[in-house]
Amino acid sequence: MLRFILRRLVSVTPVALGVSVVCFLLVHLAPGDPLSAVLPVDASPETIAAMRTAYGYDKPLPVQYGLWLWHVLQGDLGTSIASGRPVTAEVGRAVVNSLILASVATLIGFTFGTAFGFVAGYFRNSILDRLASAISVLGVSVPHYWLAMVLVIVFSAQLGWLPPTGAGPDGSGNWRPDLEHLRYIVLPALTMSVIPMGIIARTVRALVGDILAQDFVGALRAKGLSEFGVFKHVVKNAAPTALAIMGLQLGYLLGGSILIETVFAWPGTGFLLNAAIFQRDLPLLQGAILVLAMFFVALNLVVDVVQTALDPRIERG
Repeated sequence: MLRFILRRLVSVTPVALGVSVVCFLLVHLAPGDPLSAVLPVDASPETIAAMRTAYGYDKPLPVQYGLWLWHVLQGDLGTSIASGRPVTAEVGRAVVNSLILASVATLIGFTFGTAFGFVAGYFRNSILDRLASAISVLGVSVPHYWLAMVLVIVFSAQLGWLPPTGAGPDGSGNWRPDLEHLRYIVLPALTMSVIPMGIIARTVRALVGDILAQDFVGALRAKGLSEFGVFKHVVKNAAPTALAIMGLQLGYLLGGSILIETVFAWPGTGFLLNAAIFQRDLPLLQGAILVLAMFFVALNLVVDVVQTALDPRIERG
């Protein structure tokens, strides 16, 4: 297993380097001048030249990339053009908030999605199967930003049960695991959990159906094994794939929650990226995208290792 992990780490290195190149080029090739967000309209050419030199925009792109990568490897993501604060601190705080939200949403989606999938798989072509399948399809099909606005209207504006925006009552943007702050994560977490719930439910349903149709299940029942014992074997065989899907959904939610975080004003990476895009804050945009991409690469690595450890049938060579 250790040799397998080392091989996977070596294979991840060029992927991470390629991700950094794509991240740097995509941001720099976008139209518009990033310094226009902080410079006045009547700024003199000398001021513009001084700002471009300060941020390194006067150098060729390969040189800019080399300097940027060198600083990134030292843990320095640069300085935000709009706020003047270190990008590392800005992104770090946002990543923690997004990770909390994505983890809660993934846990909710995995719990209900697995339950719906097992019910639909065990009772195929029954009313329970049709009901669970309909819920999963609805979860994948409903636009999450529309669902977010509906939940805000119903539970915040009309019923007044839950707060509509923010991460806490003090407006600090730092979520804490206490009763008062839990109220602020309910609506965004429920909204984000709908899509992974539908995906996991459909995946688990197909897995359970395929496993139940295999010969070893019939052999276990013929030997007199209880239905609960058969269920444990089915869970053991379906767990690696379900876990892989859950890990990927966590990565997708962490990097693809811009609309939901904007609707709920949740101070995460999506909200940060939205602000950086409109302000043309290149250092902040680059830092946020790079951290999210590296997290997704690392998450894929962890899921691959865990899946291999759970299922010895997976080839490690």
